[in-house]
Amino acid sequence: MEQHSLPGSPPVPITLRRSARARRITLRVSRIDGRVTLTLPLRAPKADALDFARSREDWIRRSLARRPGLVQVAIGVEIPVEGVMHRIVPGTGRGVVPGAGQIAVPEAAAPARLQAWLRERARERLTAAADHYAAALGRPYGRITLRDTRSRWGSCSWQGALMFSWRLVFAPPEVLRYVAAHEVAHLAHMDHSRAFWAVVERIHGPWAHMRDWLRVNGHELHRYRFEPPS
Repeated sequence: MEQHSLPGSPPVPITLRRSARARRITLRVSRIDGRVTLTLPLRAPKADALDFARSREDWIRRSLARRPGLVQVAIGVEIPVEGVMHRIVPGTGRGVVPGAGQIAVPEAAAPARLQAWLRERARERLTAAADHYAAALGRPYGRITLRDTRSRWGSCSWQGALMFSWRLVFAPPEVLRYVAAHEVAHLAHMDHSRAFWAVVERIHGPWAHMRDWLRVNGHELHRYRFEPPS
């Protein structure tokens, strides 16, 4: 990968990436982190790719301007928990205490404590959902791991290990359960064939509106930052 930029105010960093699978020059602006990626075939001239990016500068800047801003998690900020917005307020005890429309968090290291609490809540919800759908399927899974992934919400390995993004705890519960059912269904079919979707339908029920919710709103779940700004 190479780093370039479009001049202007402000300059726009561009990551140039060659791909053996690319058949033409493409440009992508990530809705998650605003990264601009210029992908080109292995033998395509770099100058042509950069010219293409310059010709689309107005589109790039409009896309970046429409992207939701990042939210630095702190006392007083609102975050979604299972689809419901909660305001973070100072807590008097040592633990995180959820309430009606708010979450009380000890002020010392509040973002880190809240993130740990959210990850544990995500693990509980995802484990319960995976257990339910695995029982409905009649196939056990290996283990569950949580990560902060950006390109996928979950995965299932050939060994039956399930991986999920802990940020699913921000989404409505039915969306989290759909992702769990989706990955469990891969225990039967490691593809997205019609047979796979039939399994999802059988163990979960209707699923299309949950998938659509993620396609439309999923990038919003990545807005929330718990690390100190660099």
